[in-house]
Amino acid sequence: MSDQTPIPAPEAADLASARRLLLAEAEALRVLAGGLDAGFAKALDLLTVSGGGRVIVTGMGKSGHVARKIAATMASTGTPASYVHPGEASHGDLGMITGHDAVLALSNSGETAELADLIAYARRFGIPLVGITSRAGSTLAQAADQALILPSVGEACPMGLAPTTSTTMMLALGDALAIALLERTGFTPTDFQVFHPGGKLGRRLLKVADLMHDGAAVPLVPYDQTMGEALLVMTAKSFGCVGVTDPNGRLLGIVTDGDLRRHLDPGLLTRKAGEVMTANPKTTRPTALAAEALHILNTRSITSLFVVDGDGVPVGILHVHDCLRAGVA
Repeated sequence: MSDQTPIPAPEAADLASARRLLLAEAEALRVLAGGLDAGFAKALDLLTVSGGGRVIVTGMGKSGHVARKIAATMASTGTPASYVHPGEASHGDLGMITGHDAVLALSNSGETAELADLIAYARRFGIPLVGITSRAGSTLAQAADQALILPSVGEACPMGLAPTTSTTMMLALGDALAIALLERTGFTPTDFQVFHPGGKLGRRLLKVADLMHDGAAVPLVPYDQTMGEALLVMTAKSFGCVGVTDPNGRLLGIVTDGDLRRHLDPGLLTRKAGEVMTANPKTTRPTALAAEALHILNTRSITSLFVVDGDGVPVGILHVHDCLRAGVA
């Protein structure tokens, strides 16, 4: 016998409704993907802006909400983009659109009255125009330099009225355009971090160089420095450690509180730092991800990590608190 608790009839009906809609939209996306052709590549050509230009994304109503999201996705993935409300465009905001821009207009019917002035403006000044619509014979499709036609798939709404399937296809097609443009331009994770400095994804892409302490803040002493002098540096820099370098400035070792306890005797202060240090300490690179450095700190149960260049010369130091303050996890 099954030990699963039966789902009450009202809840089962709700789940069935949700699954029916999601499967309908998933099928629409499958049809959309299968119907893409060379027109998609032409649309990308038209939307590849230069000379300070932007992709102006526009739409009215539900299409407008989708347009805002597409503009935001493009802007965050390396394609300068802005949303312009078609109604506001007719009352002065057309001046926001320049000859270096391209327009991406969304309208399921292709006959949205509020788009008329914006379409006419794009045609008058030779501004590239890409339209996303469900009707190939519509005003938008006919006016566009390239129309991306959504497949003829009914709305998932049981009445066939509420924009559901159509807006899902618009949104997905906008994402496809944004990511294809990203791949064309060679947008990198580093570029992504620049555009997302405050977000969780951006924090995951922070580099050690973004967080480390450098210059005079790095606690360093030469190999033959007395421990009395090394302790003064260690105390002043407040990292709980001091790095020990060779005559060429390369990192040989590190002196920590643990090393001090292990060598605690009356002659400690007169001994050389190189005699007390732990040799070949774990280090990281300035270009390493901060998350990678934090993993080292956690797995080794240490609080500070020296940052060295390709020659082994220390260029910074990273404390676990630096990572935590930056939200790296």
